[in-house]
Amino acid sequence: MDRRTFLAALGGSVIVMPVGANAQPARGIPTIAFLGPPLEAGGMLPAFQQGLADLGYVDGKNVKVEYRFNVAIQGNVDRLKELAAELVALRPDVFVVSLSEVALAAKNATSTIPIVMANAADPVAAGLVASLAHPGGNVTGVSRQTPQLVAKQLQLLKEILPRTSRVGLLLSQSGRLESAIVEAAQRTAASLGMQISPVTATTTAEIEQAFSNLRALRADAVVVSVGGVFYLSRAQIADLALKHRLASIFGYREAVTAGGLMSYGENSSANYHRAAYFVDKILKGAKPADLPVEQPVKFEFVINRKTAKAIGVAIPQTLLVRADELVE
Repeated sequence: MDRRTFLAALGGSVIVMPVGANAQPARGIPTIAFLGPPLEAGGMLPAFQQGLADLGYVDGKNVKVEYRFNVAIQGNVDRLKELAAELVALRPDVFVVSLSEVALAAKNATSTIPIVMANAADPVAAGLVASLAHPGGNVTGVSRQTPQLVAKQLQLLKEILPRTSRVGLLLSQSGRLESAIVEAAQRTAASLGMQISPVTATTTAEIEQAFSNLRALRADAVVVSVGGVFYLSRAQIADLALKHRLASIFGYREAVTAGGLMSYGENSSANYHRAAYFVDKILKGAKPADLPVEQPVKFEFVINRKTAKAIGVAIPQTLLVRADELVE
């Protein structure tokens, strides 16, 4: 059974993986609740676990970790809310979450349990914190700079397609964060002589239709925003971009190894590793409101030369030498 068939069979199901022999929290040791990314999300979960280990935490010995993984690829928000409520009911000492939609589900489920974001996009725009320097509530952690990154991604597309006039912007939902992304994209596009065509998709079928719409609009390229649905569907999106001969750029390298043309964004695994630092601070008595949200400092630029050749795009040498990785 291949990966897509496996995911389709799972549908909106949930994997529950206790990291100890007993699913009940061990008495007398702090409990960490973890909600997010599924097991197939590359090295993110191992990075968080390594971060805990580097700080001296051993699951089942001096800390207990309760894991929940939402493997739905259909944007099942209701199930996400159920999982957040389920973990809050365990009364953990700290709640670790992944993307913005997961962080929002956790925040809506509790206003008292400390929440640590591992990879949430622009938490101010998403309404998760009052500001990066002064979060002001029960949420802190590591953020992604998604609205800011879209400007850089558009600039990179312009370098490889100097005559492009229309670029698609694939969004996973409509909300405050997505509005900020669209605004940032439109400002940059205007300065580059391009037009932005935003399209929204929350299911695999809608993703396919979105690409048909972009082709009908005569888009030359597409920027794929960061989102759990798109991460899990990265191979489908890369295939569709190739089918419609669209230059594609993502915010994570895994999409390029799946066949996307380029990626520019933060190192997600590094963000998850850093999230353990916030867990440690909170378990030692710090309050989320007093811990500034950190922005990532490590960014990666990856190019798939095979995909470039397949869609007839010549990557300038100036870009090739700047790339952190070339996928052949």
